[in-house]
Amino acid sequence: MIDFNHVTYTYPDATRPALCNVNLSIPAGAFVLVMGTSGTGKSTLLRCLNGLVPHFSGGTLSGHITVEGHNPVKYGPQGMSRLVGFVFQDPEAQFVMDCVEDEVAFALENAAIPSLEMQTRITEALEPLGLIPLRRRKLETLSGGEKQRVAIAAALALHTRILALDEPTSQLDPQSAAELLDALVRLNKTLGLTVVLAEHRLERILPFVDQIIYLPDDGAPVIAGPPREVLPHVPLLPPLQTLARALNWSPLPLTLEEGRHFMSTDLTDETDFTNPLKSVQSVDKTATVIEAWHLEVAYGATPALRGVDIALYAGEIAALLGRNGAGKTTLLKSLVGLLRPQRGEVRFMGHSIAAMDVADVCRQVGYLPQDPNALLFADTVLDELHITLRNHGLTPAPAPIAPETLLAHLGLADKAQQYPRDLSVGERQRVALGAIMITQPRVLLLDEPTRGLDYRAKAQLRDLLRTWRDAGMAILLVTHDVELIAETADRVMVMDQGVIVAQGDPVAVLRAWPTFTPQIAQLFPERDWLTVEEALAGIRPACTLSSSAD
Repeated sequence: MIDFNHVTYTYPDATRPALCNVNLSIPAGAFVLVMGTSGTGKSTLLRCLNGLVPHFSGGTLSGHITVEGHNPVKYGPQGMSRLVGFVFQDPEAQFVMDCVEDEVAFALENAAIPSLEMQTRITEALEPLGLIPLRRRKLETLSGGEKQRVAIAAALALHTRILALDEPTSQLDPQSAAELLDALVRLNKTLGLTVVLAEHRLERILPFVDQIIYLPDDGAPVIAGPPREVLPHVPLLPPLQTLARALNWSPLPLTLEEGRHFMSTDLTDETDFTNPLKSVQSVDKTATVIEAWHLEVAYGATPALRGVDIALYAGEIAALLGRNGAGKTTLLKSLVGLLRPQRGEVRFMGHSIAAMDVADVCRQVGYLPQDPNALLFADTVLDELHITLRNHGLTPAPAPIAPETLLAHLGLADKAQQYPRDLSVGERQRVALGAIMITQPRVLLLDEPTRGLDYRAKAQLRDLLRTWRDAGMAILLVTHDVELIAETADRVMVMDQGVIVAQGDPVAVLRAWPTFTPQIAQLFPERDWLTVEEALAGIRPACTLSSSAD
């Protein structure tokens, strides 16, 4: 049992609380989703469970927290470690050892578990997560999903009764995310493990949870309860629930199977099964901005790119999909000159980048890596943009866009004087995007840009990408967020094992690869629809005709 009783917490030097008068109760064995917009305190709430707040973060906490009869403030992270296992957004940040088995053993050694018992516990932690075949693998050779499972195994080895996870699927492809969630459900059902996770990609999580904790962004009280009771109070939801709300489906379906039960009442012979909103982006394929031929890159004896050909055009958003480890990030680094291919060539505006300095390439080819911290150096958000300008020999006055204006476009105007690393992951992602966009590059390469972004922030990013595309920018979007691709991409490519194996129209490609099919396309498998707006454009005329006939 977990109880929060009038809990208020404020970070050091913060002007307002991160959590304000939180009251909630989580029963033992529950599978709980913590949701809310970026910066509403989801990660903070999770860190209260094991005492990281306030022992690690400092600040002031009032009220009372009880976790399995223990007070985390009294016992601290060390005392709570045998009760609460914690998995951070980036599992690599918590790894200490080099090998899977050694990483799981590390916590047991610190807890002075006898050697024979330790070997038994390691096997018990690895087995339900499907990690026995990987127990002697180097951590650096694992995929993102495998690393997440190792981090969970290390937490479970101490026989914790509660598992807290912060954005566990944010860096995973759809298949890896499904495998991780299946593992969590098994642990929840078979071991009675209490699972509490924070997540923005709600479409992945909602079918599994039995309780939701919603943190509003307007200072209103926390709302907690079963999904069907909480979701009506949430303004922005995944595509399935957004469509259901627009069509007055009640109760809101939590799964696609439930959604299909409503379709017979809304689809008639008059339904427009084509896509009335679909428009083909006119792209001048002679306006090639950046292109590469026969790229080959290997890490030691392991090939990452195996003869990749790619071209990006002005005025187009191209999206690149693929499983973790397919070579997508390696391709982006090669296009910007951070990696030099063993074979092949990259050309920007017809000129090889082989002899160009990376800084010169980056002024015209903006690259946003997966980890936004790699681009954050300054004391304030506004200074991050000024540093980029100075590094390129520019000043704010003649800059292509005023720093304050760009921050406003990114929804960060009120964060201008804050320390970037104190922001949420989603806010840091947008600061890093601002730092590369301040020079208004001709090409934009984005690696998982929606990591940590809520639905409102993703909508803002979508609108910005469309604006920059319409202004003539070439954009390559590498992401596992198929819903963003459905709303944004003009062309979709799929990479597998270092090779681009498919590319073309988003409808054709996304439907041909079931792993990457958006919710609306799954709900209407025979329709030419990818988004809620497209589905409504086809359904509502039919509803109107049916009403007229009645």
